[in-house]
Amino acid sequence: MGIQNFPTSLQPIIQQGFLEREFQQALRSKLGYRACADRVSVAVGIGETLTKTRAGLKPTVTIPLVPSTNTNFDNGLTPTTWGVEQYTISINLYAATTDLNVVTERVGIASQFLQNAYVNGEQAARTLDELGRNVLFAAYLGGNTRVRVTLSSAAATISVDDVRGFQNVFVNGVQQAVSSTNTMSVTVGSNVYTLVGVAIDSTNVSTAPNGISGTLTFSGNVAVADGTAANTVTASTGSSIVRPSQRGNTSQILASDTLAMSCLLDAVAKLRLNAVPEINGAYNCYLDPVSARQLFADPDFKQLFQGATSANQVFKNGMTNDFLGLRFIPTTEAFVQSHPSLSGLMVRRPVICGQGALIEGDFAGIASSDVAPADSIVSMVDGIAMVTREAIDRLQQIIAQSWYWIGGFCAPSDTTTNSTTVPTATNAAYKRAVIVEHIG
Repeated sequence: MGIQNFPTSLQPIIQQGFLEREFQQALRSKLGYRACADRVSVAVGIGETLTKTRAGLKPTVTIPLVPSTNTNFDNGLTPTTWGVEQYTISINLYAATTDLNVVTERVGIASQFLQNAYVNGEQAARTLDELGRNVLFAAYLGGNTRVRVTLSSAAATISVDDVRGFQNVFVNGVQQAVSSTNTMSVTVGSNVYTLVGVAIDSTNVSTAPNGISGTLTFSGNVAVADGTAANTVTASTGSSIVRPSQRGNTSQILASDTLAMSCLLDAVAKLRLNAVPEINGAYNCYLDPVSARQLFADPDFKQLFQGATSANQVFKNGMTNDFLGLRFIPTTEAFVQSHPSLSGLMVRRPVICGQGALIEGDFAGIASSDVAPADSIVSMVDGIAMVTREAIDRLQQIIAQSWYWIGGFCAPSDTTTNSTTVPTATNAAYKRAVIVEHIG
């Protein structure tokens, strides 16, 4: 049988000469973001979205009851209640498939069936990890941007690099679109303005990871000094972002602003200020190899381990666990982008996460008996359905190997945690993760 009679995609794996009879595995991405997600089940028959309500706390009572008011049926007390906030998980179907001709597979140098299963499984795992990563960064980059175009004169509308985090405001725990009724306080440059409207550009020119460029409209004019390109724009409820030397936004980071231990300690401090619970005793720090290399070159880091009995182990492995409240998790899925204005430099973004930074919703109906009958070949692996369909073509030669997942991710807010219930709490709407930006 001539090799030219086989499909082009199969020709390279048909034995010609002396080939090793197994596939060499390709390089694969290092995952981990899904590990910081709390998993919930989305029940059957409730639609495509799940809205959960998180109850807040009541402030402490530090003033004693005045005896003279302790009368009547209310004893001088005024009823108070606790606040609530809601977050919504939308579920969608994600799937992929591979066909395999069981006849032509027999002349291959190795089992394509097993290799297809391996590749499908890796693809599914990487897909879910990136879905979780995208939701995490969308929330924790939100409310932090910069002016994109300098105002020619004082005006109410400015162009910004990313409008995420400015589009909605929490009203009684529910997100509402920013408007003249539901306003937001925003710092532009050196002054605070009242945001009343947000518009998305018809052509997206944002430089932020998955960013959305647009315009912000305020109740009054923004001064030219504040509306100058590269000036920082921060929402009053914007997420915490740590940068070396206290840089205000991504474009202000300089070539010398590499990752230092002090940045990570600042991030841990912000999480602890908000009483964010740890994940099995430490916060997860997701960082790429360049960020890790810079950390090991930091003088404070080296000084900490100088003469310590654990130093050899730390530097031998190139990574350390449960260090200063952090569990370092190397990943190749971290967002890396070119610096907005400095040619040849990259901006890297380690992220430190506490428990509940993400919520993963898995649809309970995956592989249920009416969807996957008893005689079907469906295996559930970590919430993902791996499906093998028998040959149903005329020659009964082509089987399909597929996977699918029905679910979604969301980053829950913590607006009910404020200074009245946790005195050290920040005003950020999203408190359970902190992003660190640096040059690398």
